[in-house]
This record gives sequence, C-alpha cells and structure tokens, in this order.
Amino acid sequence: MIKNVKLILSLTLVVVLFSGFWSGKSKKEIKEDNRLERVERIKTNNETLELLYKYAPEAKAMLLRSYGYATFSNIGVNLVVLSAEGGKGMAHSNRTGINTYMNMGSGGLGLGLGVKDFRAVFLFENKKVYDKFVNSGWEANAQADVAAKYESSGGSLNAAETVASGIRLYKITQNGLALQATVQGTKYWKDKELNKN
Repeated sequence: MIKNVKLILSLTLVVVLFSGFWSGKSKKEIKEDNRLERVERIKTNNETLELLYKYAPEAKAMLLRSYGYATFSNIGVNLVVLSAEGGKGMAHSNRTGINTYMNMGSGGLGLGLGVKDFRAVFLFENKKVYDKFVNSGWEANAQADVAAKYESSGGSLNAAETVASGIRLYKITQNGLALQATVQGTKYWKDKELNKN
C-alpha cells in the first residue's frame, strides 16, 4: 500500500513539473507556447496519416468515410517492473473540420526493458462515439491485436481492429503496422490548455 502511494505521488510530481505549473511564464508566453504546440500536433498528425497510408493504403477511404479520427504519437518505456506510456495527439471531425487536442497515458507493472515509439490512429464511425471519446475521454480496457503483416514487406491486409463499438484502431511502429497492438489500460483525454480559444 505504501509503495503504491509513493508511486502515485512520484508520478504526480513528474506531471506537475512537466506541466509548466511552475514555469514562471507570462500569459502571453504561455499563449504562444500553446499556439506552437497546436501547430506541432497538426504537423505530427499529417506525418502519422502519411505513414498510415503508406502501410495501409485502404485506410484512406475508411478515414474519409468516418465521422472523424484521432491520431496519437506515443512513447512507451518498460523499466524492469514498471511500464509507462505517454503521448499527445489530436482528434479531427470530418464533418465540422474542428480539431480537438488530446493527451494519452498508461502505466503498469511487468518484467522487461525497452522503449517503443509508435503512432495510433483511431477511426470513429459516428458522431456519438466521436463526441464521447473527445468530450468524456476514453479508457481502453481490452487488447486489440492488429492483423499480421504479410510477407516481409511490412504491408498489411485490412489491419484496422475494432477496439470498442464504433471505434477502429491502426497502430504503427517504425517497422510498419504493429502486431499485438495493445491499448489495454490506456486513457485518452482532452488537453484543456490547448483547447482554450
């Protein structure tokens, strides 16, 4: 119990330190930082979609038919018994053209060492699931196993996997579409600061 409390306090401290809470910046500087961060997220979103279309060309038509989509750039770290993922991204409504800036994170226990860098693309079937994801956040409680690659080219048949009703997921690594695209225990939420006008 005490170890869990220490872990929670440590993670909270890291979040506060990196959130800019004690940055000492003026409102004007913070506003400019937020503007630059939004520009960076749009750029990363475009790069992620280019990667998706490279490895899964059929995804472009699926994305255009969707009510909206969300892209996330994530980094995962596994240090002996503690694993954590953190990332940022944005959701985009194909119907309204509005972008919503979002964050993601997860943590867990498990043996291993390593760092993984990956991108995730969610496709939303309708307004209801899109709005719920964006406005209420989402927590993935299941594992999505993306379809296996064929041959050694990194190509894939339809590799999008349904991870919840009305939500499909593509997960891309440096080597192409990810196998065993686990999203279990991951939370997604709106970035309040970046979504201010």
